[in-house]
Amino acid sequence: MALGWATLKENEHPNTLLRRITPIRQRARYMNSMGTTAYIIPPKIPKKQRRYIPHIYTIHELSAFFRSIDRCQPSPFSKTRYLVIPVFFRLLYCCGLRSSEGRLLHVSDVNLSKGNIVIRKSKGYKDRVVYLSDDLIHLCTVYDRKMQEKIPQREAFFPNPHGLFYHTGIVDRWFHEFWDILEAAHTCSGNSPRVHDFRHTFAVHWLNQWIAEGKDINAYLPYLSMYLGHVHPSDTDYYLHLIPEFFPVFREKANRISEDIIPSDSLH
Repeated sequence: MALGWATLKENEHPNTLLRRITPIRQRARYMNSMGTTAYIIPPKIPKKQRRYIPHIYTIHELSAFFRSIDRCQPSPFSKTRYLVIPVFFRLLYCCGLRSSEGRLLHVSDVNLSKGNIVIRKSKGYKDRVVYLSDDLIHLCTVYDRKMQEKIPQREAFFPNPHGLFYHTGIVDRWFHEFWDILEAAHTCSGNSPRVHDFRHTFAVHWLNQWIAEGKDINAYLPYLSMYLGHVHPSDTDYYLHLIPEFFPVFREKANRISEDIIPSDSLH
């Protein structure tokens, strides 16, 4: 029965199979620990999990999306969403936040006088402090003042009409409402863009900038890891793989290093 459940279905992604069998495998381990014999699905099933290749937004795509959300209008069901959406997505990209981290921000977590926000019990149940740029502090200050006038006693920094937190699916709905109408949505290559790809883009853009500035990536990666709230350094190392946006800068840097090591004269 267990191996039947662990069989890859037609057109099923290996990651989906892994999510299906993990609870069964863990339950069997628990049963064995309690003295009941149970078959444990071998750890090599599936053989290898495929890592999703994120869409790295170009500057043109980001500009088009932000212009799109800036045209957001009040809704009959949420008269403040036109204030929330433009700031929410900018915070995701500019700080590399997970969508849940932005969605679940409390008003008390945001300290605009110090210019930072506290992310509480995120992935791995770890807290961290994220610092904002000056222009983002100004944007959030203006937003917060307007929101205070409309919902004075709100609990959420990005509140629903009742001052509480939006539900999980709303962020994807917002994204597709404003992304799908863009020309870029129909011309971009690779995997379909997702909200979480703003976080990937944040990381890749910073790596590109550091390499272009001649920074020591090995020294800077731990800071990026802490800022992103990664539990394992390997999660940050992932961005050093040859993601299209990153590769041209990396290749140019590598070529210059090679030229320094092997003078062009010696090749003739």
